[in-house]
Amino acid sequence: MDRLTLLQTFVAVADTGGFSAAAERLGLSRAMASRHIHVLEDRLGVRLLHRTTRRVSLSEAGLGYLERARRLLADFDDAETEVRGERAAPRGTLRVNGPVSFGRAHLAAALPSFLEQHPGLTVELTVNDRIVDLIEEGYDVAIRIGRLSDSSLIAKRLGTVEVRLAASPAYLAKHGLPTEPSDLGDHTWLGYTYSTGTTGLRFTSADGREAVVRLGPRLTANNGDVLTEIAAGGAGVILQPSFILGPYLADGRLVPVLPDWGVPDLDIHAVHHQSRHVAAKVRAFVDHLAECFRVPPWASSTMPPTR
Repeated sequence: MDRLTLLQTFVAVADTGGFSAAAERLGLSRAMASRHIHVLEDRLGVRLLHRTTRRVSLSEAGLGYLERARRLLADFDDAETEVRGERAAPRGTLRVNGPVSFGRAHLAAALPSFLEQHPGLTVELTVNDRIVDLIEEGYDVAIRIGRLSDSSLIAKRLGTVEVRLAASPAYLAKHGLPTEPSDLGDHTWLGYTYSTGTTGLRFTSADGREAVVRLGPRLTANNGDVLTEIAAGGAGVILQPSFILGPYLADGRLVPVLPDWGVPDLDIHAVHHQSRHVAAKVRAFVDHLAECFRVPPWASSTMPPTR
């Protein structure tokens, strides 16, 4: 039996939650859809679906296999698109992942025009701040901010974003204003969960001095917006990008800390799978982001200049 048909049937059953709906989507009889799943399970030697009289659910093996099946079907669609010479008209489903704060502030604004330009595409956007595995989790493109780890992924640099130290006026009035990076050891550090390693913060002063400070956070949070709200409440010192800090610094809820010392900017990349032929939908999306961010919207005029 055609492997592609088996995969299409499995994905349809998983998406619709039942054999009848999947059969209707594929133009098959319910019995044939059920037969396809049995053949696939026999071929793999595992049970992919749990069946009851009321519902169908994925087994643990089925959950793992589903993303691979989606990827194979997407690759097949992309291959057909390339052969037909339809690179100017991407189609199918594009699965995108990005950080929560950046997604809300800037990625969301880039999507309406992208959808309008490519009516044959459907976009599934997921935002979270952990580093996702594109292959295992079935994503086509991910937006990553910060240092990239070595991998087989292809990265397109979209720009850089400035990061600053900040704290609330109330906190600094109570605990004092640091004047040197080493002073941070006497303050409460609020850390971002995904960048709280032991490599330390590297500072460069306006007159060229350098310093490295290692800080142990008293509190960590896995989202920059939440962490910034905590800092605005007077809990401690944070290091966050300008697209989060800008409004807080502009209205005085936070003030800069160590404004005469800078830390390295963060690179923003779009990353995708390495392959001989980049899928048309991936190419179109990455090119669209590069154009939208050609003049970085996160270079906010509300950020006060460094000294």
